[in-house]
This record gives sequence, C-alpha cells and structure tokens, in this order.
Amino acid sequence: MKTNEILSNGSRRTFLQLSAAATAAAAFRITTEASLAAEDRKVFHPGAVVIDANENPLGPCDAARKAIVDMAPQGGRYSYWLAEEFVKTFTEMEGLKQEYVRVFPGSSEPLHFSVLAFTSPAKSYVTADPGYEAGMKAAKISGARIVKTPLTKTYAHDIKAMLAAAPDAGLFYVCSPNNPTGTLTPHSEIEQLLAAKPKGSVVLVDEAYIHFSDGVSALDLVKADRDVIVLRTFSKIYGMAGIRCGMAIARPDLLAKLENFSGWSAMPITALAAATASLKHEHLVSERKKLNAEIRQKTLDWLGSHGYSFVPSESNCFMLDTKRPAKEVIDAMAARNVFIGRIWPVWPTYTRITVGTQQDMEAFQSAFDAVMKGSATTGYSAPSSSFRTRRSYPDGQSWPNVSS
Repeated sequence: MKTNEILSNGSRRTFLQLSAAATAAAAFRITTEASLAAEDRKVFHPGAVVIDANENPLGPCDAARKAIVDMAPQGGRYSYWLAEEFVKTFTEMEGLKQEYVRVFPGSSEPLHFSVLAFTSPAKSYVTADPGYEAGMKAAKISGARIVKTPLTKTYAHDIKAMLAAAPDAGLFYVCSPNNPTGTLTPHSEIEQLLAAKPKGSVVLVDEAYIHFSDGVSALDLVKADRDVIVLRTFSKIYGMAGIRCGMAIARPDLLAKLENFSGWSAMPITALAAATASLKHEHLVSERKKLNAEIRQKTLDWLGSHGYSFVPSESNCFMLDTKRPAKEVIDAMAARNVFIGRIWPVWPTYTRITVGTQQDMEAFQSAFDAVMKGSATTGYSAPSSSFRTRRSYPDGQSWPNVSS
C-alpha cells in the first residue's frame, strides 16, 4: 500500500510539512558573519589588521584553551553528555529550565531555522535596515516577503514601524545590540512588540552582542513563556568564532519547530568543553566588556577629534561615515593592509568597523586618516549638498542624523 493511502489527512499534512522542511534545510547554505565578510575580503598579507568580521582578537580565554587541549584526546567519541553539562551550567546561572535550551554550533543555524519555521509566502519576515542580513537570506528560501524598516533616530529598531509594515508577520527579528550599528533596542520596546504582534507570530531576539553592552536581556520573556526565541553565541565576547558554540533559548514547543530543520547531531566536544569553561570563568565577561569599551571609546574620541562622523555604539563594532562611496575607502584601506567593511546598501557612504586590539585601532586610525586626506576620491563626484543634508532612504524617509 502506498504511503499516502495509509496516512490520514492530518498525518499526511504533517508528513508533507516535514518533507518540505527537510528539503528547504538541504537546499541552502547557512549564512554566517564569516561568509558575509569573505564575500569582499582580499588576500591577507603578513601583519594585516583584520577588523571586518566582528571577530574577537583575544580568542578563547585561558581556561577555555586548556579545556580544549584536555578534551582533544577524547575526540574519537561523540560524548553527548558534554552538552548536558553545558546546558546545566548555563541554565543554573540564568535561572532557566534545561528543556528551554537547545545547543547549536554557533547562533547562525538557529537563526536560519527560526526563519524557515515561522515564515512562508503567507507570513512575512520583518527586520531592521540596516540590520544583520543572514535572516533575509533564509527568508528567500522560505518564500517569505521581506520587510525592512529604518531604525529610529536613536538607532533602535522602530517597533511601531515594524508592526505597521507587516500585519501578516510570521517572524520579527530584533538584533540588540544591532549588527551593524552596535545600538540597543530597549527591553520595553521588545515587550511592546510581543504585546502588539499578530497572533501566532514569533519574536526572535539576537543577543550575540549583549555582553558588550549594558542592555537588558530578553531571557526574562522566555521564562514568562512568551512567543520569543533568544539567540546567544560564544563567537563574540567569548572569542570562539572559529570554535562554534551557541544556543536557542525558548519554550520547548518553539524549539521543537526548529528541530524539524536541524535534526539532531553531536556538537563538537571541544566547543562544548571550551564554552562550559568560559561560563565558569567568573570575571571573563566583565573584564572583556571593560577592555572593549575602553578601546572603542578611545577610537571614537579620536574620530570625533578629527572631524569624522560615526554612529555611537555599545558593542564591538560601529558604523563610520566615509563621506564618499564606502567601497572606495574599503579598497584603499586594504591597500594599506587594514581590512574593514562591509557596506549596507541603505547607507552607501558608511562602513562597519570592528573594534580590535588597541594596536589594531591605532593602525586603523593612521590608515584611515591617510586615506581620507589622500586621493581616494579620484574619479568620483561628491553628492550634492541637498543629498548630504537630507540623506534619504530609497523610500524617501529621512535618514537620522549621525553623531560625531
């Protein structure tokens, strides 16, 4: 007897949905910060300053490095129990139930799986512009309408605009601090989004950069069983971008929908060992947050004192006004062995700068000053004064003024 003859209507729909999920998951490549940066990267030369992918130049802490070395001899085994230990450590720290956490190799996979699970041709994907692009790539696979809304004058997600633009929304994506601007969306605004969103839709809060800021986490909304998924990663403040560990944190029923796309596979045991050791390092986050803030502020102070404009940030990156097509400046900087980038089309004269070491940022300052005072404008006509003062989005909305 054929499969479709023995399935009931309800089970047949489930079967088809799962088949479609599997097909979609197999049909696309997971987009990461690394892959986006690599699209425009040139070949690095010895001594290059690489501040284009929001990586942490400090790498894993000493305790995490030791944990990797100690775990390496066990690399021939899957060691599923390490995931249980990691989840237990995290949930005890945050006051969460263990079944509310699903571990992934970074946060890119659960971001994509969330988009596939909750958007469709009938359910839109809603995001900020400029904002992290990975979710939009996943939305193209799900066939969802992609709705991009400008940031507010304070560079937060415009919650009212997001709600108004997509009464058919399936998923609202809020990255706070935002990538690329490094700016926060207040917790109260996320609460308002949850209260006013369409029934059945989900809010995805990406907290990849939360530890760099004084922002309030949305984990309390998960504990309250709201329609929210929170993403965390060890790629940023913990310095494990190349090691790959992250989490989706949500009600079990929401996590189950992600698993239709992800299946179940063993995590790299070295990543779990390093992540667990990092969580247990009592002062790691506070020490790295302080160091990043100091280097960032010195860099922004230098830019301001030299008359350069930027968006104030609370993260490990910020948006810098190049006063000309940013691609010209990115290429000129690369010629000086300093790699910055990338560009968001809505802000064509801005590029994102990652906060590196103090030595990195001093090299950046020297190269940027030379490029801006040099001949990088050759062959390019500056915009009219009306463009510079109005600074419009393509849809005609005003572009918020940028602090300097």
